[in-house]
Amino acid sequence: MLDRAITALTSILRPRVSLSNSRLETLCLLVIGMVSARSVNLGHIASERPGEAQIAATYRRLQRFFQHVDLGRDWTLPPLVDLRGLNGKWYLTLDRTQWQTGRSDVNFLVLAVVTRRFHVPLLWSVLDKRGNSDTRERIAPVKRYPAHFDASTIRLLLADREFTGTHWVKFLNDNNITFAIRLKEDLRITDGKGHDLALSARLRRTGRNGTFRGRLGARDYARAHKAPLLTCATKRLGGEWLILATNAAPRTALNACRKRWAIECMFADAKARALDIEDTRLTDRRKLDLLPALVPLALAWAGRTAADILTNRTARRRQHRYSEKSWLRTGFDHTRKRLRSDPLEAITPWRRIAQHVPERRSVV
Repeated sequence: MLDRAITALTSILRPRVSLSNSRLETLCLLVIGMVSARSVNLGHIASERPGEAQIAATYRRLQRFFQHVDLGRDWTLPPLVDLRGLNGKWYLTLDRTQWQTGRSDVNFLVLAVVTRRFHVPLLWSVLDKRGNSDTRERIAPVKRYPAHFDASTIRLLLADREFTGTHWVKFLNDNNITFAIRLKEDLRITDGKGHDLALSARLRRTGRNGTFRGRLGARDYARAHKAPLLTCATKRLGGEWLILATNAAPRTALNACRKRWAIECMFADAKARALDIEDTRLTDRRKLDLLPALVPLALAWAGRTAADILTNRTARRRQHRYSEKSWLRTGFDHTRKRLRSDPLEAITPWRRIAQHVPERRSVV
């Protein structure tokens, strides 16, 4: 029955994606196959293809797709936004996920959108190394954002302790991007009076909860690099401190910081919970840049299905107060079931993107 779903999705995406009919059908097979197989592994997806085609032939067809197709960056954003129904303001979260394929490191830097119910990747970069990103790599996806969305859509940019740095924070502040970034206690800071000390020492003066102003870095470094004067909002969490550098109101930053965890949940959805993205055998940078373009489409599809099922209701909770199923799994399981029993109904959420049809470009 998946052939009916592939045909329906192909007709919906045809005005949106600049591919030949054969390549577009392969793209739809990839999106539907990874949901049906719960894996991005091309071998598993090839086994999901309906009809009498040999699995080896389908597998080679999928390989050629990654070998020859280059849709450019950010091509998924228009259908992704329409599928999710994104509007108004939202939180952005920046984080990184990494794993090993054989002896090769796969390292993605991801800028994701977080709303009350949805969390999905918007922009990403493949890092040619393992470990943390540098300032230039962090700035790149944030610079790409205004090409697709108005700056007023950013309610707050959230990031963890990995994403500190004077030049990075100065870039955000100079571009009027409201942010809240968690800091490490051993980081040195220069307060408004020019006193240079470690955050842990400054916290002892602040008390259990409090705020103070400061510049990231030691005094001479902060002065030389024109570090902006930021608010440090603090809160005691069990045995450690929550310290945020922000240019927003302290209470707003502290209340919003918990939403940063949504990107960790999103990574878990893309990995073991749903699509098993770590099972990919791809290591080439260009091919890896195409893979995370397909994963957000699958996640958005499941999220849109959950929204259509639950409408304004929340998922049922058990006695321990946690949801019986996550939002993603509710939509994901329903989609997989419908793909086997009523494939056209499973594709229904995609019809949202047919409301605004862009001009067709050249065929690849």
